[in-house]
Amino acid sequence: MTDRKINVLVAEDSTVTRMFLVHLLDSDPQIRVIGAVNDGQAALDFVKKNKPDVVLMDIHMPRLDGFEATRRIMETQPVPIVICSATAKTKDVVITFQAMEAGAIACIEKPLGREHGDFEAMAAHLLETVKLMSEVKVVRRTARSQPAPLPAAHPTQAAKWQRAPAEIKLIGIGTSTGGPPVLQTILAGLPKDFPAPVLVVQHIAHGFLAGMAEWLNQTTGLQIHLASYGTTPLPGHVYLAPDDFHMGIGANGHILLTKEEPENHLRPAVSFLFRSLAAAYGPNALGVLLTGMGKDGAAELKLMRDKGAITIAQDRESSVVHGMPGEAIALGGATHVVPADKIADALVALVNPRNGKSRN
Repeated sequence: MTDRKINVLVAEDSTVTRMFLVHLLDSDPQIRVIGAVNDGQAALDFVKKNKPDVVLMDIHMPRLDGFEATRRIMETQPVPIVICSATAKTKDVVITFQAMEAGAIACIEKPLGREHGDFEAMAAHLLETVKLMSEVKVVRRTARSQPAPLPAAHPTQAAKWQRAPAEIKLIGIGTSTGGPPVLQTILAGLPKDFPAPVLVVQHIAHGFLAGMAEWLNQTTGLQIHLASYGTTPLPGHVYLAPDDFHMGIGANGHILLTKEEPENHLRPAVSFLFRSLAAAYGPNALGVLLTGMGKDGAAELKLMRDKGAITIAQDRESSVVHGMPGEAIALGGATHVVPADKIADALVALVNPRNGKSRN
């Protein structure tokens, strides 16, 4: 079993970049590139005949772009698809997230040339992502890119969704690999007049955040912002931690941004956000930890719970990677373990509707 290699298809229209990616992937003894094509239609045709374990997919390609190729593959021969894109204009990055909405399970930035200082880290991240995503079980999407139903909540779950014992004034959400589509599902399920602000830390490649914010603005009823220092978060608004800044909340209710040292090798870190929520809001905060590699935020979700906060961890079945929420559950940090498609309902039920009148 350990000798089996991960079979990868590379779909990339640039000959130079395609050859570079093939060479990089083949340099890992656990990976074998079984195909390299220059457009989305060729990727679709290849997958129908030779089912790879992972497709590494560019966005901008002739005939079929990465979004349309992803949609058609996931409707016919579903396989794990990783979008590999150069950071570009916001409208281009939006297409990346549309591809994720259509079924792609991760997006990563194309590694820069070997002469670049970040090459080794970016290359290692690409290889790690391909290997990890090869283990993800994907499901067929129906036409019009509707996701297959996620597992239903436990029959007794509905009874748990009673209003929190304390007034919820602020919600913190942390996520990493596989997070954007889950985040979109949750935010789209909240009403426009949702009575609490939402602060989000999403681990993502530099340059993708503005496109993700635009995509969420287009596909949810809430107002999505890149967080600014000193802002007072408003009910029904969502604030994303900007690239390379930790985000937290101060005792005065204002958003904090800082360049303090990375935590868990990450900046922004979910741990920083959750720790600030525990300190400033205690039982008046609510924490949500979603799909993602590693353990960022797990111990701090437990800290929030110890301070009296309601905490939610995404369940294993609906997580692309159950690292972060799984670690939190193991630590006893989750008040509730919930499928992705039930988290919005939980938030609506748990947040006291008087919040909107008593704050901001």
